[in-house]
Amino acid sequence: MGAIHLIRHGQASWGADDYDLLSELGTKQGTWLGQSWEASGFRPDWSVSGSMRRHTQTAVAALDAVDGDQYDIDPRWNEYDHLALTGHLEAAGRPADAREFQSQLDAALEGWVGGSGSDGHETFADFGARVIGGLEDAVAHTGSGQSAAVFTSGGPIALVTSHLLAGDASLFITLNRVIVNASVTTVIVGRGGTRLLSFNEHTHVPRDSQTFR
Repeated sequence: MGAIHLIRHGQASWGADDYDLLSELGTKQGTWLGQSWEASGFRPDWSVSGSMRRHTQTAVAALDAVDGDQYDIDPRWNEYDHLALTGHLEAAGRPADAREFQSQLDAALEGWVGGSGSDGHETFADFGARVIGGLEDAVAHTGSGQSAAVFTSGGPIALVTSHLLAGDASLFITLNRVIVNASVTTVIVGRGGTRLLSFNEHTHVPRDSQTFR
């Protein structure tokens, strides 16, 4: 039996012009994950990251603690464009209140998942197809007794988890709301197929340093 660990990136830079960079806290969150691996004697046999900088920066922060500097890049693990969906491409227009933004995001996702609101951007169907394709490739890389680390975002993790629990994307928005930065969702691969083992595990992040954005 193999295991695939889906890791959400550390906290990004919400108030900055370039969101796609880890904040100082986001880097620490990735480091804490790696330190928890080191303490338990864990090191992934294979690692892959989405191509976004917040993904690769989290990969470097975590893998450095276990002397692992090798990882592949697979853009299929990239996040959907949440800033475009909500109309917050410019930092100055982004709401400071996390609950306000989450409400706006949920409304935008409802339309996007329902087949509208893409406005020339990636459709939800295309997003789902590429993420599931990335999962299938990760499964193919993970043999018996092996482990893989996938550095990605909340959206792909929520999509994969929904498909494993419900067989479709019906839980996507609900799960997407609660995934903590630098958390780990573990999928096991074996004769019984691909199954969810744990979701959103984040005890390696101190309580006062846990974030969702």
